[in-house]
Amino acid sequence: MTWFLDHLDDVQSRTLQHVYLAGLPLVLGLLIALPLGWMARRYKALYAPFTAGFGLLYTIPSLALFVLLPGMLGTKILDPVNVVVGMTLYTVALLVRTVADGLGAVPDDVQQSATAMGYTRAKRFFAIELPLAVPVISAGLRVAAVSNVSIVSVAAVLGIPQLGLFFTDGFSRDFYDPLFVGIIACVVLALLFDAIIVLATRALTPWLRATGGRA
Repeated sequence: MTWFLDHLDDVQSRTLQHVYLAGLPLVLGLLIALPLGWMARRYKALYAPFTAGFGLLYTIPSLALFVLLPGMLGTKILDPVNVVVGMTLYTVALLVRTVADGLGAVPDDVQQSATAMGYTRAKRFFAIELPLAVPVISAGLRVAAVSNVSIVSVAAVLGIPQLGLFFTDGFSRDFYDPLFVGIIACVVLALLFDAIIVLATRALTPWLRATGGRA
């Protein structure tokens, strides 16, 4: 506790850096995965290659990806952009299938009713299909959020500032206080991300609250 209080400024600074490196890719990945997931659901021939192909991105070791990206992007090894791009790829890998399956779970009769009421394809997607798919997409987003918080820590091996530096600092000095602080901070941050997604999901799906959470 004494070490934590003595280094409170460092903890706050690295927590904010961690939020940026884990949170921004979550938003970018979702925005990219939405049209890709829609295409995978709209065109049946694309479902298997899209879900399998993008899913393979998640098998790339994070440290190797962070090392390779500077050469591909023309950035420096310590540039946070490398982490943002890498984590965005991982988020897309997790969410493409989730978005496709979420949109696929929308009942056909609901879509047909919307079409009969004069909804265009675009309007039907934003007003009917996407809102009904929110609970499924939210579940995948929660997994991606926790995963991002964890994987970002690996970038500390390269010296990129965030909570993972407490791990490397603790191991290098055989000193457990920063190690424990880093672990607890990552767990709290993951829980915070999860809580925000849950609250956003509840706000976007008022009909589930009205029915006690039953879809």
